[in-house]
Amino acid sequence: MHDGLIILDSHAYERIYGQEHLDVISGRVRLLAKPLSKDEALARPDLLARVEVIFSGWGAPKMDAAFLSAAPRLKAVFYGAGSIRYFTTDAFWARDIAVSSAYAMNAVPVAEYTLATILLSLKNFWFHTAEIKRLGRLTERVPCAGAYGSKIGLISLGMIGRLVRDRLRSFDLEVLAYDPFISPDEADRLGVELVSLDELFRRCDVVSLHAPWLQETEGLIHGRHFEQMKPRATFINTARGAIVREDELCAVLQRRPDLTAVLDVTWPEPPAQGSPLFTLPNVLLSPHIAGSRDRECRRMGRLMIEEFDRWNRGEPLRWAISEAQSLTLA
Repeated sequence: MHDGLIILDSHAYERIYGQEHLDVISGRVRLLAKPLSKDEALARPDLLARVEVIFSGWGAPKMDAAFLSAAPRLKAVFYGAGSIRYFTTDAFWARDIAVSSAYAMNAVPVAEYTLATILLSLKNFWFHTAEIKRLGRLTERVPCAGAYGSKIGLISLGMIGRLVRDRLRSFDLEVLAYDPFISPDEADRLGVELVSLDELFRRCDVVSLHAPWLQETEGLIHGRHFEQMKPRATFINTARGAIVREDELCAVLQRRPDLTAVLDVTWPEPPAQGSPLFTLPNVLLSPHIAGSRDRECRRMGRLMIEEFDRWNRGEPLRWAISEAQSLTLA
């Protein structure tokens, strides 16, 4: 049995693992201590000297040369959240330590949120409810795209984009996508039509953004894209606010009250005080809730236990992260 530690913020421990997963982990790993915060772990070099396996999540310790020198036996890290960029270092990758992330499970609730938002958008739900609230009475129905033969545009076909595409298969909808890294053959297998970014905004009834936040994607979405959108179209952002030029988005939304933006993320987050995002009637803000929340986070802890079991049996990790991959996980 391997010597292990659970190291992460206390609130993250309760959300990701809790007693139910702690009991399971205790049956598989010889835990050297109760779950620790990173500061508590750094204050216990006697434990770090013995640890072989770390279960973690939000609040993982930075695994730099000093940390790794204190943990010479460390062989694997199972991270029950998404991006591992903030705690991995050159020294970490040089040690060839196995690392797995639960980013795939965090993608599930984002895809579910996106699907629900797409379907409501196709009915002009957001416009109708806002008008009824504003007028204090039921209003006439405006024409809607509906969930038959309408076009949905996905920006990026990474993990979340593909999950959204899979969930859309149950509906009579056409799916277009912009992703410069997807080949035509792969697009055929996914059942999407590859188009340019401009064409996607021009043709689709709903456009949903799922690109990672990278230097190359900052400001990717311009005002001109929103100007091209169809009447009563909807833009959804569950990715990162910095990918959108929000000042240009606001300018277009002021000129085109028929458009709707559903934003679960912004830049900065939250928006600056006085931002028109708070007051524009055709903007709907939510406080970054699309990803794993509360009980949903336990799904990520369960995945890390499954990954540990694969590693312990000498099998390839299903959700192993390489150094190159770590740079693309937002």
